[in-house]
Amino acid sequence: MKLNFLNKLVLSILSFFALGMTMSTAQTLNKPTPADNPNLSGNSVWTAACGSESFNEYFVNFTWLPTVASDNEFILELSDANGVFTNATELSRVSDKNTSFDFDFSFALPETTRGDAYRFRVRSTNPAKTSPVSDPFEMYYIDFNNTLKIREVGDTAATPAMKVELCDGGATTLEVYNVPNAETYRYNWYRNTSPYTSSGYGPSIEVTEAGYYVVELDYGSTCSGSSNTQSLSIEVVVGSSVGLNINSPAKTALCTGEVVAPLEANMNYPELYYTWYKDGNVIQPNTQGAFTYTLDTNDPQFPGEYTVKVQGNGICTETSEPVSITQAGIFTVTRDNPANMVVLPGGSINLSASSDASPVTYQWYKDNVALNGETGSTLIANSAGVYYAEVSLSGGSCTTATKVTETTNVVNPNAFEFIIDYATEYTNCINTSIALEVTQIDAVLSDGSKMNVTMDLISSFNYQWTKDGANIGGATSNTLSLTNTVENGSYEINAVLDSFNSVSNTLPVQLLTNESLTITSTAPFICGSGDTAIISTTTDLSGESFQWFKDGIILPTSTEELIVSEAGTYRLTIAKNGCELISNQVVVAPFDDSLITINPSGNEIVFPEGGTKEVSASGADSYQWFNENNVLLGETNSITLTTEGTYMLIASVNDCKVSKTFVVSYQDIFNVPNVVTANGDGYNDQWILPNTYTKDPEINVIIYNHKGEEVLNQFQYQNNWPEASMKFPKQNMVFYYTIKNAKQVLKKGTITVIR
Repeated sequence: MKLNFLNKLVLSILSFFALGMTMSTAQTLNKPTPADNPNLSGNSVWTAACGSESFNEYFVNFTWLPTVASDNEFILELSDANGVFTNATELSRVSDKNTSFDFDFSFALPETTRGDAYRFRVRSTNPAKTSPVSDPFEMYYIDFNNTLKIREVGDTAATPAMKVELCDGGATTLEVYNVPNAETYRYNWYRNTSPYTSSGYGPSIEVTEAGYYVVELDYGSTCSGSSNTQSLSIEVVVGSSVGLNINSPAKTALCTGEVVAPLEANMNYPELYYTWYKDGNVIQPNTQGAFTYTLDTNDPQFPGEYTVKVQGNGICTETSEPVSITQAGIFTVTRDNPANMVVLPGGSINLSASSDASPVTYQWYKDNVALNGETGSTLIANSAGVYYAEVSLSGGSCTTATKVTETTNVVNPNAFEFIIDYATEYTNCINTSIALEVTQIDAVLSDGSKMNVTMDLISSFNYQWTKDGANIGGATSNTLSLTNTVENGSYEINAVLDSFNSVSNTLPVQLLTNESLTITSTAPFICGSGDTAIISTTTDLSGESFQWFKDGIILPTSTEELIVSEAGTYRLTIAKNGCELISNQVVVAPFDDSLITINPSGNEIVFPEGGTKEVSASGADSYQWFNENNVLLGETNSITLTTEGTYMLIASVNDCKVSKTFVVSYQDIFNVPNVVTANGDGYNDQWILPNTYTKDPEINVIIYNHKGEEVLNQFQYQNNWPEASMKFPKQNMVFYYTIKNAKQVLKKGTITVIR
């Protein structure tokens, strides 16, 4: 039976405060749980969900604690079958429950739901928060609820045989054949009423043993009882092998296009059914009398392992041993020169081809026309065109085996274009060094088109780098390295090959000086009005053009030292060779007295009378401890106290001083009382605790009535319970208390209130 709203809310609040939160600053979403269906009679809290077309209505309960925004929505989400929410499914969304701390979501199972470990969660949209996930649940949508039909794979008769004869040592496959999208379901297979799982839980199984086989859809341990899908049984019997084989072919290494006799089973009976396989895949389906199979050697996929399976009345199902068919005359050819090449006027280039077969013959072609007499592995080309070599096997059985190389495009250029670029990532006034390089060479043809010939010709040109139009001495390679600001300028490369002279694009280079600029401050803090800090640098600024910045804004000053009286982020820049040399940042912060801490913390420190208490401080450069008579007690970071009273610490950080006061009290020696006489006589009217429990801000005092309801929940208890206005229906009443901190319960017991 569901808890009533009040009890559930009390439990939620207890959990809420146990986490050290407050109602005004946090929101708690509890995990969703199954709920009663109000549209069904009786108590119908579900433990597993078995949806179907005839029934698909479920509820989950959800509780939470305020607050949320007025436009908030609560969204119920469902995991995948493994409890993972990566692709969560939205089941329900409500926007009218932002003041209902306990309500039910209604939902329907998606038709694809099938699994044993689904979970729920709830999300709020404003603020965005997600609840803990629910416990796992078995959930199935029963969309197929008919008797399954099974048969032996390959049996395509209108009424498949319910008895399979399997040869000893052989195997066959049983399959479900009347379920749409059969692979999306799980199945329970049985042999002689015992689970048969050696082949998994799919729509088909491989069997090697005699027995009666049946199958049903797996809708889980609970929902399977809501369906009726178990198949009729199919009997598998094991008999003696009849010795099925494929007759040995005359040749097993075949040439492309070769005409060969068909493969033939040694059992050639017209009344039997044959299925042919290549590499385990059906290439000719179950066909009566098809005891031969014709190979198509023009199909490049013809090599492989061939088998045949025979079925029929009076014999056992048997599959032959494989026959391996390979392809003869397999070889490769390679073009051994670049795909694009340039032949200069009056010049020539060498083209080359090779093969991994031997012996082979070559025939070279230009523009698809055979070149007379060019039958070697190399060719000297002196004119533009598209070239390739045809390579043929000159021995072996496959005399017609021929392959061609990839083509080579040979061009006569009208001109060359050069592109230079930065060798690595580059930004003006950021890099302190950079290398330039030739990245592309294009041959420009007579029709204006371009061909990339970089790999072919990059080492063939003579190069000269220029800076601002003037040659750079010794800079005659296709790369140039720059490391100094005196090298800043505009760069080009001039490339010469025979009668061709080309000038590249222009690259600007503006390097930053390879030196550092560091600034420091005499103080990290500004203590208050009138306090200053001096920011300076060891770099000589005389004769330099420089600027000081505060928080990114230029300061109107030209002094080499910067005197600051305001907190901020400061830096310095110097103009160097057209760039800005930027210093590190110096942060001058307003002084924060919270940096000085006292341990133990709190305004009051308690220890037993006659004892001692060590108090320490941190965060400062120097310390002074004073008593309430302003007597200096010590100047280290700690002090040992023996008497109660008011004390003061003066701590110094640079030129900043901070004073903190604290009170030392003797610890009470009395115990926690268990009786209060709330009769208004001024004596023992309140429940008074030792200040060990009342002075510590980390200690929480909770009082419950006899129903387990909280009547008080307070940190730094004020010794004020019960209040004078509190009513007691009985003369003597018993309450329960717990005193705890964040780590443990310190004390608990009962309080008897005598009225």
